[in-house]
Parts: sequence; C-alpha cells; structure tokens
Amino acid sequence: MKVLDGKVAIVTGSARGIGRATAELLVEQGAKVLINDLDGDVAEQASQEIEGETLVFVGDLTKPGVPDQLVQKVVDEWGTVDILVNNAGYTLDAAIHRMSDEWFQRMLDIHSVVPFRMCRAVAPHMREPAKVEREEGHEVFRKIVNVTSISGTMGNAGQANYSSGKAAVIGLTKSLAKEWGQFKINVNAVAFGFIETRLTAPKAEGNVAEIGGEVVQLGLSDQLRGLGAMLIPLGRPGTPEEAAGGVFLLCSPWSNYVTGQVLNVTGGQFTGMTS
Repeated sequence: MKVLDGKVAIVTGSARGIGRATAELLVEQGAKVLINDLDGDVAEQASQEIEGETLVFVGDLTKPGVPDQLVQKVVDEWGTVDILVNNAGYTLDAAIHRMSDEWFQRMLDIHSVVPFRMCRAVAPHMREPAKVEREEGHEVFRKIVNVTSISGTMGNAGQANYSSGKAAVIGLTKSLAKEWGQFKINVNAVAFGFIETRLTAPKAEGNVAEIGGEVVQLGLSDQLRGLGAMLIPLGRPGTPEEAAGGVFLLCSPWSNYVTGQVLNVTGGQFTGMTS
C-alpha cells in the first residue's frame, strides 16, 4: 500500500527539473500523474522514463482555454482530479527601468494567471465530489500546491516581474484556502530558494528555452551562483528531488490539517526562513 494509491495528480511544467522530480515522486508513491510541458518531445520522454501510470498534455497554459483542455483530458482519462501542483514557470530578468511591459506581464501570466485558471478548471472536479462526501458524513482531502519562490516572499533585485508574479500566487493560495476549506481541499504554497535547475544553472549559450516563439536565455551569472551558495546555511543549493519532497509533503495525508501556508524549502537561505 502506497501513500497516494488511487490518487490522480496534475503537475504543470513537469518534463524537467523540479516538476519532473515531483511527478516521479508522486508516481513512486502510487499516484497517476499528468505530465505537462511546452516541449512535446521532452514531455513524452519523461512519461516513458517514469515507471508508473502517466498521461501527457503538451500546450501553452498562458493561452485562454488551454488549462481547461488539460483538466478535461485528465478527467476523460481517469475520471477525477485529487492533486494539482502549479509548477510551470520561467524567468525574464532585467532591472525595472529597463523592463518592458511585455516582460512584466508575461511573468504575471505564467506565475499567477495560469495557477488561477488551473484552480478554476479543477474546481468542479474537486468541489462537487466533496459536497457529496460531506452529506455522507466522511472526509476526503484533496490538494493544491502552488510553487512560489523566496523572490516572491522577500523580493529580489532584477526580478521585479518574477517576484510580483510569485507574490501574487501566495495571495491566491491564501484566499483559495479560505474559500475551499469547507470542501476539505488543502491549498498551500512551496517557496523555493536556490534549487539546481535550468533557471539557476550557469548562463551559457545552450541554456535557452523557446517560449512564445522567442528564445529566452536561462540561468544565473557565476557571481550570483557563488553568492547564493554562500548564503545557504546548509552550504549548497538544493536538488530537484529535495524540492519535490516539500511538494510531496503538502500532497500527502500528513498535511490534512495544513492549509493556507507557505512552506519554505531553501536550506535556510538568507531570509528564506520566514514567509
């Protein structure tokens, strides 16, 4: 018997990095998991390599209607949604006086609007069963985990757009926890610090992503990477697998009485011990 036997989970942005590690851990613990990414080839590869029952949805979640299509695919295939992890995201860094309206809006779209639309799309599939269960007198907990960042809780120079989007999703998390608590839906957030992914890898010619037809440079400068490691009490960045552990905790039965919270998974990184 595994912890998540019989559960159906959606993990957005799950072909690589933290998202993939999360999908792998949820499957390992018994869940069926939908893999989502913009890159269809990488998403299919992840699905094939993860040992368990998975489903693939390729699409740009910032486009209206696409989150609804994703959720519908899961419901058509598996009949329900028990867990939603809003993980999809990327960065577009610039000083605020050099930042365009488009770059600011794009960070709000992927980090705040997309989680809102995903939560709205799963609403009938989480709330309606809960109403029946409530009338029958028993509790079944469902889980929503929104991925944020210490850039959203504490701010970060050069990331006004990213920080704003990540701060906004915390407000969404806390509001939804109050709205949906009556349906035994736990809504929490995980704030990551320095985790080794494409977004925090060294800036290099090949570390890019194509998003909305535009090639986006990913990664951090050597100076920022060195500074980040120095400020972590545990002495190193986290791994995607360690990051996934925080998400799993909030998807598990051990979090049934935890809602509206921000869990910092930072290795104690500077002010990342507070929310």
